[in-house]
Amino acid sequence: MPEGKAASTTAAAITARLDRLPATRSLWRRIAILSLGGAFEYYDLFFTGYVVPGMARAGLFTPESLGPLTALGSAGVGGAGTFVFMTFAGLFIGALLFGSAADRFGRRAVFTWSMLWYSAATLIMAFQATGLSVDLWRLIAGIGLGVELVTIDTYVAELMPPAARGRAFALNQVVSFMAVPLVALLAWRLVPEAPLGLDGWRWVVLLGAAGALGVWLIRRRLPESPRWLARQGRMDEAVRITERLEDAARHDGAVLPVLPPVVEPIPAEARGPVPVAALFQPPYRGRTILLSVFQICQTIGFYGFAAWVPSLLIAKGITVTTSLRYSFIIAISNPLGPMIGLLVADRIERKWQIVGAALAVAAFGLLFSQQSEAGPLIALGVLVTLGTNWMSFAFHGYQTELFPTRIRARAIGFTYAWSRLSGAFAGLIIAALLRQGGTTGVFVFIATAMAGIVVAVGGFGPRTRGRSLEAISP
Repeated sequence: MPEGKAASTTAAAITARLDRLPATRSLWRRIAILSLGGAFEYYDLFFTGYVVPGMARAGLFTPESLGPLTALGSAGVGGAGTFVFMTFAGLFIGALLFGSAADRFGRRAVFTWSMLWYSAATLIMAFQATGLSVDLWRLIAGIGLGVELVTIDTYVAELMPPAARGRAFALNQVVSFMAVPLVALLAWRLVPEAPLGLDGWRWVVLLGAAGALGVWLIRRRLPESPRWLARQGRMDEAVRITERLEDAARHDGAVLPVLPPVVEPIPAEARGPVPVAALFQPPYRGRTILLSVFQICQTIGFYGFAAWVPSLLIAKGITVTTSLRYSFIIAISNPLGPMIGLLVADRIERKWQIVGAALAVAAFGLLFSQQSEAGPLIALGVLVTLGTNWMSFAFHGYQTELFPTRIRARAIGFTYAWSRLSGAFAGLIIAALLRQGGTTGVFVFIATAMAGIVVAVGGFGPRTRGRSLEAISP
């Protein structure tokens, strides 16, 4: 048998072996450990809204402290908005320019070093004395985080069998969203104070950096993706890791199904950097455009509510301290959506989960905008949160399924980058709408974005449930 055909057949055999793996304790444990990295992206993103009041109180957003960044005011990015803008700018650069690194250097290497990058940059940021230096280190930390989440999603999709892929992303999001109530609680207790003479907002940032470093230590023993290794021609390593996964499943008491007698070879793929143009060639052009539109819209709903909860409550006449307490109560519900998803994520087609969640966010958000009493505000805030988080775990899985292994990380990075750009400018729009039209104006804007998701994904999204990655992306 020619060498190229032999290698191709081996790659197909590895794919078949991975797809037949039972979802045992050892496999779930690997997903949970990997997902700890995602928790710190959410911790980082959500502390933005919670620490800004403390940073403003410390004088970091005055023209004197911001220095040259004051010029962003002419583009509508002034004061605390510079911190939000730099956050999403860093995430945009990381996802767009460096998201493809995992296709070239491997999933494991990239999610390891990007976590170290984020931790170091965030640690340095916590001790900066001017708004300019805080914002610049925020930009650098955001680049590391932008790469991290792209790589985590890619790895989860390539490790899990089709029958459990939806639940794997649900678990990933349960672990990730645990960070949201944590950061809300820490901000509520620390931001108004100055423990040991250090501003409370700095403690919130420092705890995130320290936790990320701990996660780096825990995740060092995770193996490389066998699918990626096989596509690189590193067959011996791919086979060795696949055998370890199979042995772990047997140790958990599972009986592995018999492999099909004939495995269709996977065509050899070009190695080395993949150009962005590959995303716009058939059959992936439509999927790239679809996910780019989706990412622009989903960020408006997700961060338009979650990152602005304290401000939305304050706009209704609730005090800062009380708004942080209400925000913490709402934040506790963040992991609940993915927890429910663990029960049904692989029973409902992924695209319809996204559509249903978008409709829920629009409906409950508009109702939220019309309330003024604490009980209804909290209840509807929880329902909006459940909707955004259901959409989140569904789309994180969905986007990984629509592209082949050789360009998976680049594709996710490219399309996901538009959510970061959208987040940067959506924040400016929401701030303006909050001033001019109150919470009603904000939620009409969010509902419009959700309608865009319903049309794009519902009308043009392919079906993926229960199918092999190689079958979805031939």
